[in-house]
Amino acid sequence: MTHRPVTRVSLVSPLACAAVLAALVPAAGAQAAPVAAPRLLAPQGTELLPNLDDDARRCTLRPGDLDRLDVAVDERLAACNDAADEVVNGAADLEDLTPLRVPPTAAGAGARARVSVPAAQARYARIFVERGGRYVSLGAGGPLRADELRRGVRLAVEGRDVVRDRDRWDGRVDVTLTVTDRGATRAAAVRLHVVPVLLQHDLQPARHVFAAAPGPGTGQPAEVPTSSRRPGGWDAFAGSLRKAARESGLPAGALRFQPGTAEWWRDVWRQDVAEPGYVTKRTPEGRRTMRILLRSPNHWTSPDGRAASLRRAGRLLYRDLRGPGVGVVQQYTTRRDAGVDELLNFTGNVESLPPYPGHPQGRILYGATPERHPDPSFVTMLRSQGRQEPLVLDTSWLLVGHVDETVHVVRADNARGWTLAYSDPRLALDLLRRAHRAGEGGQVLFADTDARGKPTVDQVLDHERRTGDNADAARHIDGQLSALLRATGLRKDELVPLPVLYAKEDAGDGVRRHLAFSPALANGLSLTARDFAPPAPHGPRVGGRDLFRDEAERRLRAQGVRVHWVEDFSWAHFGGGEVHCATNALRQVP
Repeated sequence: MTHRPVTRVSLVSPLACAAVLAALVPAAGAQAAPVAAPRLLAPQGTELLPNLDDDARRCTLRPGDLDRLDVAVDERLAACNDAADEVVNGAADLEDLTPLRVPPTAAGAGARARVSVPAAQARYARIFVERGGRYVSLGAGGPLRADELRRGVRLAVEGRDVVRDRDRWDGRVDVTLTVTDRGATRAAAVRLHVVPVLLQHDLQPARHVFAAAPGPGTGQPAEVPTSSRRPGGWDAFAGSLRKAARESGLPAGALRFQPGTAEWWRDVWRQDVAEPGYVTKRTPEGRRTMRILLRSPNHWTSPDGRAASLRRAGRLLYRDLRGPGVGVVQQYTTRRDAGVDELLNFTGNVESLPPYPGHPQGRILYGATPERHPDPSFVTMLRSQGRQEPLVLDTSWLLVGHVDETVHVVRADNARGWTLAYSDPRLALDLLRRAHRAGEGGQVLFADTDARGKPTVDQVLDHERRTGDNADAARHIDGQLSALLRATGLRKDELVPLPVLYAKEDAGDGVRRHLAFSPALANGLSLTARDFAPPAPHGPRVGGRDLFRDEAERRLRAQGVRVHWVEDFSWAHFGGGEVHCATNALRQVP
């Protein structure tokens, strides 16, 4: 048999050969495999704290900072906080950041990745990446390596400020992860939001209470409107306040007295240098909370225009309070209209109502009118938090003009669990008339004080018949209460009237405004939901008992409130304020 050679390739058709080659060799421009989509996760949620505390206590005052009349000092002190540097200041500081995670991602050796926030948000957030066991700052954005993507990446985002004006920045921080690999670009994003500052209210138990202490020197602060009369009676004030704190069950050391300097210690109004608030976010371990103290926007320029400063007593916030878990925010503007009143910039003019139906976080309360109002940028900051819709009362008729002069939240056995105590000049006059009818018209007010004038019951009633000062004050308070009742749904019969007398005084601008003539009992300090420390009223005595004191105790006790009287007549009342004005408290955060 004759054998002939066989060509093996002839066993495969040309069409089948083309299909095999197409499977083995990618066509020009085609990818060898699809690029994995990157993921960016927020394992603890999307809430972002404004990291304004000082966990490492690295922010300190320089010698002379407390006294220097220079706004540059205030700006420098405010600029120092944990969000101002490029490092994570220890384990506690890391807990103030919001973690993000990039799960392991299939990435080629030439992959490029970047995590960033938009340029418009760059000043409000900072990104850290964990490398070598420590977190390294990427600023507002930076590159990630391909090997990091393959292993997975741990990020942390730092909020750098509170929301101050929602029209400029609404608190959103958009973090984007962009990955370019083998010619394809894909992205993932997470939207974070800075949590709002919430103001505390007076039913939250006090944890730390602060008051002023006298000092050497003249103590007269040039930048603060104040009485020329030197505060006195500090021992009686401090002793009665200590007793009230002890009887209310405050922990030992919870009451602190802050001395000022020889130049301005007479600025005793601790309530008026800051309004305490807090920010809080959820974590797997529970709530992470930071206190935020809103410094009063008191700005002063010397008559010759050579010096400008914020209120120097506010610098005590940086000396004594800022630290781990406590930040300070100052917001003010020098571009003010003629209606801005420095007295209304005192933060005794900023209070809050507890939660009630329709307002689960409560409401901010402050005093203002178009003709007389606080710094508009400070008010904008309050409104921009968006959780405690402000309620505005007309306080323009008061010489000082603060909401804490006439109303105070107290507990109550009603559906809300609270009501309002308020100054009632009609009740005070009724008590005086009762004394007159009992033949006690010769009894004097303020008998056991160092008041220069100690009028009798009949003299006060005669003055009222001639001037109508208290009737006028009562009409103004009626207007405040009408606004409060409409807003809260409280009934008039649920309120707690407290006897207070008013008199008009020259406000220095040609207008006479009202000031509490007898101690304003609503202007007291709540130590717990049940413990209230008002100023001792020193009313007229009948049968050996103070009519104003007995009436106030009876009405407050009917609401389950325990009363602890504080002697502030010489220390605060003479200067136009009371216990609440002369103290401040950091309260338990719910």
